[in-house]
Amino acid sequence: MADSETPTRKIQVANARPEDSGRGLAHLPRALMAALQIAEGDVIEILGKQNTPARAVGPYPEDEGLDIVRIDGLQRANAGVGSGDFVEVRKAESKPATRVVFAPAQQNLRLQGSTNALKRTFLGRPICQGDIVATAGHQRVGNMPPGVQQFMNAPAYALQEIRLAVIAASPKGVVHIDENTEIELRAEYEEPEAARRADVTYDDIGGMAQTIDQLREMVELPLRYPELFQRLGVDPPKGVLLHGPPGTGKTRLARAVANESDAQFFLINGPEIMGSAYGESEGKLRLVFEEAAKSAPSIVFIDEIDSIAPKRGQVSGEAEKRLVAQLLTLMDGLESRANLVVIAATNRPEAIDEALRRPGRFDREIVVGVPDERGRREILGIHTRGMPLGDRVDLAELARTTYGFVGADLAALTREAAIEAVRRIMPKLNLEERTIPPEVLDELSVTREDFMGALKRVQPSAMREVMVQAPTVRWADVGGLDDAQMRLKEGVELPLKNPDAFRRLGIRPAKGFLLYGPPGTGKTLLAKAVARESEANFIATKSSDLLSKWYGESEQQIAKLFSRARQVAPCVIFIDELDSLVPARGSGAGEPQVTERVVNTILAEMDGLEEMQSVVVIGATNRPNLIDPALLRPGRFDELVYVGVPDKAGRRRILGIQTGKMPLAGDVDLDVIASRTERFSGADLEDVVRRAGLVALRRAIDSTQVTMADFDTALTESRPSVTPETEREYEQMAARLKQDATAIQPIGFAFPKRDD
Repeated sequence: MADSETPTRKIQVANARPEDSGRGLAHLPRALMAALQIAEGDVIEILGKQNTPARAVGPYPEDEGLDIVRIDGLQRANAGVGSGDFVEVRKAESKPATRVVFAPAQQNLRLQGSTNALKRTFLGRPICQGDIVATAGHQRVGNMPPGVQQFMNAPAYALQEIRLAVIAASPKGVVHIDENTEIELRAEYEEPEAARRADVTYDDIGGMAQTIDQLREMVELPLRYPELFQRLGVDPPKGVLLHGPPGTGKTRLARAVANESDAQFFLINGPEIMGSAYGESEGKLRLVFEEAAKSAPSIVFIDEIDSIAPKRGQVSGEAEKRLVAQLLTLMDGLESRANLVVIAATNRPEAIDEALRRPGRFDREIVVGVPDERGRREILGIHTRGMPLGDRVDLAELARTTYGFVGADLAALTREAAIEAVRRIMPKLNLEERTIPPEVLDELSVTREDFMGALKRVQPSAMREVMVQAPTVRWADVGGLDDAQMRLKEGVELPLKNPDAFRRLGIRPAKGFLLYGPPGTGKTLLAKAVARESEANFIATKSSDLLSKWYGESEQQIAKLFSRARQVAPCVIFIDELDSLVPARGSGAGEPQVTERVVNTILAEMDGLEEMQSVVVIGATNRPNLIDPALLRPGRFDELVYVGVPDKAGRRRILGIQTGKMPLAGDVDLDVIASRTERFSGADLEDVVRRAGLVALRRAIDSTQVTMADFDTALTESRPSVTPETEREYEQMAARLKQDATAIQPIGFAFPKRDD
């Protein structure tokens, strides 16, 4: 270990990137490395409340010139410091370890495994007794010299990151594991002499950097530096309410804040607090708050708070009302609660008693939303830290394709992929033996195919209540609709994929698209293709799903539909047969009260779309003249897209798509068929191809080819579903709608002119 004469430097601590978590690295400024004569790969000692070693590496490119040391959550816990604290850094001397004893750092975890694998995983890693270390994966770290990279390229110990406590290490001080070190792995958790909690840190939470910053302001600052608020003469914040869809990481976030702020953590699971005897529930609640006050600084975390603090006006039981009143009293508290913060989590904020949602009780409400693509990439990186990943696994590609997934879904995805990998090596295992051969473990890796297989089984949890599908239709599967396709690409795909381009020009993307035209021309197909190509969630619905005989339920269903779409953005809402859902008000079509209320609700929801970033509504109808005119103005359905019958070139392309999997005889000429199918829609052409196949089977059940004669017979049995009159009518309707969309129709009366 470095002696007391070794020069030290004081420096501020900052968080490392999630991909560096568990690697035992410290990113130092180059000036400090030069001053202390530290080279990249040297062992240093970080002196906080406790001492812990690390390997020194250079700063991240964005940190050049900043006087900070970036270390991960495990190292912060090992040193007993938090982000923003100051530590001393000095060069250290690491000795080869003769013996190291590891044990699980988490309760309820039993370990059995090869100590040789552990030795390979931690080869060259500087450690000291009392440290918590992690079996991280083996990706290379770009700015490390080859001498350091050799320590980072050992195979991972298991299919997940496992945290181990260093129970004992000989000799004393900073040591590193080499080939001669004796390793012992104890099966069960052992209580450490000095508590260094690192079960969850900020490094274990991805995709919510802004949320963490907000929570640190509200929770960590008052608990770590109460004198700041005393000096300013204001009370510190008392409570924070976290709300958002299930599985986004609310509970995990609260536990990380407690660990990083070095506070005691008291958990109240909503239903567990309820007692059968009179006053028992209130007594349990008081007891938790009393214990928390004695153990300050502490955090009381109430999970599922809506179950113990519902709106008092909507519950009939006296026990629930008394419990809410008790919680209000405890949070107000006649005596000031120093160094005690209450964090609550719920996915139903609207169900909580309104008296709790005011400053002085829950001072701030923080939305923990569905992560975006960058957040999903971070979360996948966290969950695959300990995984031996195959060469073709691209986490960025997975992040792009898992739109709508929350943290819990991504954890399930990585777990399913790992199970796929285990299923692949099952034939090599002898189930009668208790241990797995080391060579089988070394071969084990999770491939891209494992993740693709897992994606088929794991669905985004936020979307399970609504009918959702990931469309498989691509632009290549759509033929003869070039104009409509181009407008949808510009209006939907471009803003969802490149929102910055619209912000740069100061324009907003279109909120809605109305696809109208004769039946069978491919309106639904277009909507599916645009959702697939823009990599968005696709919620398909129809009027029968949304209309209800119960008063007010139809409007509720529509509000719920738009709320879900907001949560899982980017999202395309597709409403088929729109005319049956939103007929013109006052026309007498349908049951007037219901349809008029539904129209009003959809108008309000679409006007409120400015907060619904990356959500697009697509409606389809073949009777646009029946739709309420208020929906057809810019700001609601901005684009009215006419989907007509295809021309000859379009029909040729549709026939090429439909016969793609059909074995055609050499005499089949699709150009001739296209010229003979005037006014045929896409659905009509699909019917022609299907009938030709049936004719071939009718001719000989073992037919291997479809001939031109089969198509001739099929054409005599088919007819176009669009007549010349219908086509003319739709073209006139398209011209009229275009004209009506640009003209402002006066309603009611006009003000008389003033004589000046």
